[in-house]
Amino acid sequence: MRQQSLKTRWYSFLWMFLGLSTSFFAQNTPPNGAGKDSLGLNPFLNTVTQSLQYFYADYANSTVSDSIIKALNYEPDMLPEFSDKEYCERLDQMNQKSPFGFDCNNITLNSIRFFAKNRRAFVKIVLGRSALYFDLFEEKLSEYGLPLELKYLACIESGLRPQVKSKAGALGLWQFMYRTGLYYGLEETSYLDERMDPIKATDAACRYLKKLFGIYGDWNLALAAYNAGPGTVNRALQRSGNQKNYWDIRPYLPSETQGYVPTFIAAAYMMTYHQEHNLMPAPAKIHNAQLDTMCLKRGLSMATISKNLDWELQEIKDLNPIYKAEYIPASIKQRCVTGPLDKILLLVSMEDSLYLLENPITPKNLPNVEPLNKDSLLFYGDSLSGTDVFHKVKPNETMSSIAAKYKVSVDELLEWNALNTSNVYVGQRIVLKKTNTQIPVITPPSPNVKPVIKPVVKPKKYHTVRSGESLGKIAAKYHLSLAQLKKLNPGKGNIIQVGDKIRIK
Repeated sequence: MRQQSLKTRWYSFLWMFLGLSTSFFAQNTPPNGAGKDSLGLNPFLNTVTQSLQYFYADYANSTVSDSIIKALNYEPDMLPEFSDKEYCERLDQMNQKSPFGFDCNNITLNSIRFFAKNRRAFVKIVLGRSALYFDLFEEKLSEYGLPLELKYLACIESGLRPQVKSKAGALGLWQFMYRTGLYYGLEETSYLDERMDPIKATDAACRYLKKLFGIYGDWNLALAAYNAGPGTVNRALQRSGNQKNYWDIRPYLPSETQGYVPTFIAAAYMMTYHQEHNLMPAPAKIHNAQLDTMCLKRGLSMATISKNLDWELQEIKDLNPIYKAEYIPASIKQRCVTGPLDKILLLVSMEDSLYLLENPITPKNLPNVEPLNKDSLLFYGDSLSGTDVFHKVKPNETMSSIAAKYKVSVDELLEWNALNTSNVYVGQRIVLKKTNTQIPVITPPSPNVKPVIKPVVKPKKYHTVRSGESLGKIAAKYHLSLAQLKKLNPGKGNIIQVGDKIRIK
């Protein structure tokens, strides 16, 4: 098993390449800024991003093969039949590659035949969904030293649908009951249920299965305990005269658990030999290798993300099943969003702007602010740190062109707006503040009223906290001692958060 996932290794390569390339471009920049925009880092990043997207798409398509079906010359609706001997030979081949006991007996053969004839649509659908989850399952199972064939357990538990809930209340890909989920660290609140989180639930399932195998030393017994609970299996062991084999205690188990292990064997067989049975996966919307994840600093609705990133709301919900509602809540742990690589890159660049779109600064939530005129180039309003002047981004404008227009630096604009990226979008309001410089504020003329020129009042000097900064780093940046910085910010303490305003003068 690979020690790193395909995506992890490609990201390692990407960042190594970026580091080398950044150094190369820095050393080969012409003097006096000549040719500055001829080959900037952004076009390079775009090229790399597109290359990764094409690679992931090709990789996803290459994992689906119908070579065996073509070789067997099957008709589309043909239903192949095999002898008991052929089934047993294939199960034996599976046994040679796995610590499981894929026993060939009348019970397992009946289960396989039932799947091959009556559950063909189910197998196709699960095969299609496996493109989204099996890479994740195998990575986690390998991490815990468990047989990779356990990935088929989620197929019979949930059909690889994270939102599935049983009549008994079990939920998620691995069908955890509420108390078992809590025991293994799966949190539930009004907004989310981590039993539906593919990564966290898979990690919990691996820990639970590892514990069960440690108790029984037999995978079939461990699976029976996963279904019915260790107490039920222990009672069946006692009633059987302390037999140690699943097939010996099977008559003493509940009827559902009696069929559980044979069903698992049948599912594992059908997923392994689906082509021999003239079955191909249903089309997969997206492959696990094409996904990326980012964590949000604040709460945000999926509707805001969908509208501004041109990302289907249903896909956001499907790829983030942990959330009960169409809202990603704020949390100390930081809640994350999973999606296609291009959408996540766009979300990273627009994150701060989306917060402003969802919670705009208006007279309702900021005291002493004059109404903003949407038709003017600049807007003004009294704020807690002096007078803020806003520029509304127009088509084809960039952060660099806005900075040049008002004779400020891009770094200053990023700091004043608490932004981590220089990407902007049309209609975005950019705060403009320049110490000792008067920026004219244009207001639309009203009848019989002269245009008002409102000077910028020299503000107190504040620093907006960015990701990765501490009080010590901020103090050093402005040539202050830590004691001086704390004196300027009484009651602040040592804990700061991204977006906090720290007084530095």
